[in-house]
Amino acid sequence: MDYLTTNKTAWDARTRVHLTSDFYDVAGFLRGNSSLREIELSELDVAGKSLLHLQCHFGLDTLSWARMGAKVLGVDLSEVAIDEAQKLAQQTQLSAEFICSDVYSVASKVEPQDIVFTSYGAIVWLPDLTLWAQTVVACLKPGGQFYMAEFHPAQQLFDGYSYFNRGEPDIEQEGTYTENAGDDQQTLMCWSHSLSEVIDALLQAGLVLEFFHEFDFSPYNCFEGLEAQADGRYVLTHQGQNVPLVYSISARKPA
Repeated sequence: MDYLTTNKTAWDARTRVHLTSDFYDVAGFLRGNSSLREIELSELDVAGKSLLHLQCHFGLDTLSWARMGAKVLGVDLSEVAIDEAQKLAQQTQLSAEFICSDVYSVASKVEPQDIVFTSYGAIVWLPDLTLWAQTVVACLKPGGQFYMAEFHPAQQLFDGYSYFNRGEPDIEQEGTYTENAGDDQQTLMCWSHSLSEVIDALLQAGLVLEFFHEFDFSPYNCFEGLEAQADGRYVLTHQGQNVPLVYSISARKPA
């Protein structure tokens, strides 16, 4: 089974559902709301910088960075998502470029950027993090910054997935994660990636680690068993202790 074709078909279908979901709140975004969350907003400065957003879906985060002064370029596997991102850029009159491409092919299609950004549920769709990290480096200017905020792999254990990459993908039939998912299901192929695999791939590709942070909350209500907090965060507890749900990494390409 070809994972690119399989996942592209699934994300084309998911995009059509996500556009009308409360989860993504496109109407709020068009009124001026940001789709970005507290973790990345507190850790990443984009003003006046060029930013490449890998696996950008239909562009809400990408365009939110544009509103904060970045010159943005979004990349996604789904043609439906990229078409919708371009429409949103036109509606908001934000300066942004979007291209349809798989992650591993993008380095030959873009100029090096000041920042490469990726976030929340992105790398599970990638089988090879060594090639991913090499792609990140190829897309950065000398001295450029890579930043990611991603769901913590420890959480996957509670959903029955491996913490470690087993080489072979998990292949499942499932619906999407938004509240309007309905009964439609798609075939999806994904891979687990431990923290050590992520960090080692980035270091071996030549990036210099600036920080690694872990968080005991999720900014999204997207896992079973999460408890809403008064501050808009969601937590998962195990035997009375909060489970790590998100981590963030900043690393820099040597000048």
